[in-house]
Amino acid sequence: MWSGVADPQSDDDHLPLDLISTLRSQLLSLSNRVQELEAENAKLSYQISSCCCHKVRENLDSITLVKQNDELKASGVETGKKKLKKKISGAIRRILKTEKVLNHPNKKGANMRTMNHIAKRYVALKVMYFGPRFYGFASEAHMEPTVESEIFKALEKTWLAVGDKKELQYSRCGRTDKGVSSVGQVIALFLRSNLKEIGAIEENSKEVVSDEQYDGEIDYVRVLNRVLPRDIRVMGWCPVLIGFHARFSCLSREYKYFFWGRNLTILAMENAGKKFIGEHDFRNFCKMDAVNVHNYRRHVVSFEIYPTNRRYNGDQLWEIKIKGSAFLWHQVRCMVAVLFMIGQGLESPDATSAASFRVVDALLDTERTLRKPQYTMAPEIPLVLQSCEFEGLKFICSSDARQALRMHLENECRSFQLQAAIFHEALLSCLPSEQSSLNNGSIKEAAHIHLMSRPTEQHHMKSDVPN
Repeated sequence: MWSGVADPQSDDDHLPLDLISTLRSQLLSLSNRVQELEAENAKLSYQISSCCCHKVRENLDSITLVKQNDELKASGVETGKKKLKKKISGAIRRILKTEKVLNHPNKKGANMRTMNHIAKRYVALKVMYFGPRFYGFASEAHMEPTVESEIFKALEKTWLAVGDKKELQYSRCGRTDKGVSSVGQVIALFLRSNLKEIGAIEENSKEVVSDEQYDGEIDYVRVLNRVLPRDIRVMGWCPVLIGFHARFSCLSREYKYFFWGRNLTILAMENAGKKFIGEHDFRNFCKMDAVNVHNYRRHVVSFEIYPTNRRYNGDQLWEIKIKGSAFLWHQVRCMVAVLFMIGQGLESPDATSAASFRVVDALLDTERTLRKPQYTMAPEIPLVLQSCEFEGLKFICSSDARQALRMHLENECRSFQLQAAIFHEALLSCLPSEQSSLNNGSIKEAAHIHLMSRPTEQHHMKSDVPN
């Protein structure tokens, strides 16, 4: 343990006296703190839970960075600095180890005691994730990995949240399926805070504190993004009132579905898609969930089809944008699947005919079409939860966190562009088209059976009738 006496064999003599004094003072303070924790192990639950360990790290980082560029250029300086920093890091590890033992989840009441004593505030987080690797968003899927389980691992690793979902009053806006991505998912829960007074004000009032009072708060975006996997990122955070619920407080949700336009009649799809606008019973455009859902009426606010600025081999990439108050299980993918049949001309021999969207009318008429015809949903990978709208929510992201986030997303874009280039090279290396044409005509597509002539799914239960 550091005794406060200089080591004659060290390079401390080459360091500026004020820096040596500062570092030694900090080290002595940390050493005393370790002794206190070891001696009063059973009595320090409140002090430990109130301790913000990231502050210690940030203070040490700032100390070691002060005046380095201008004052620490001698060749022997770095060796002495590393020795001192190593001793300080060791002291920090001992503090964290002691806190971890005291707060171990196997210790009865540890989590609840910690959450009751630490400064905390109710926060909404805006999250993006790239879905192909995950078995959906919700961890209740009992398959790993899920987006939610990865987020909670990061929260536990950073000590931003302690306790189960009920204790944290956790809620999520959308429960996206396996393979589906999002750039605007929203969750809400209690997180550790540096601002004890402000957290107490928000917890007991009907107003959230002003933006000016965020100084000194934990940079939730930066802290979480440092430990999250590459395909998940927090985009921003916002303090919310205790009564806020990420699902039930949401005013509307917007989805996008990307697709290539080759061999599709976009105009016919667009005309048919407009039939979805308004409030309808969408039981024939979803996967039935008779146990949890008894009302299948949903309100679609808008439906649009746009060309994007991306093309490949003369094929245009398009996007469908659907906005609604809420959506049923697999509703968007079922809607898109029917639109693809219309765009391919499978449900209408004449693209200008009204028959191209009579199918939509028939499926929305649940008195005429009592049961859903059997058809395959559109693929999940192109589906994105674009945004979730809430009243008064303004997500915050510090300039440092925003810069790091932007750099990360740009690097991911470059990485996927490189992968696309490799696949394109493989495509160019395939056999010439005249040699592969020997197989042309050998594969026959299955004859299309019109939707209204197909077998239907199981009868709706009596409880399925909307309330």
